Amino acid sequence: MAFEDKTLVCKDCGKDFVFSVGEQEFYAEKGFENEPVRCRDCRDARRHSRDGGEARETRRMYTVICAECGKETQVPFEPKNDRPIYCRDCFNAKRS
Repeated sequence: MAFEDKTLVCKDCGKDFVFSVGEQEFYAEKGFENEPVRCRDCRDARRHSRDGGEARETRRMYTVICAECGKETQVPFEPKNDRPIYCRDCFNAKRS
């Protein structure tokens, strides 16, 4: 089946966008029956908002000293005094 570039209209922003031959071949290979209804920008924006996007809180990091090498590092949890904290390199070395 020969494909040709198609110009479609975005459902969200109303702008024209091209549904390229490569994209059509990809859709056919995956078995998708429907053409895209949103342009790339609107699809990305929709995915970004669905995945948490800007609403997601930034993770709080805690600065600690590695118990093995003494290097300053950051960890994504509040350190407790009853367990040693390692930098990424020392932690990975201990894991293997």
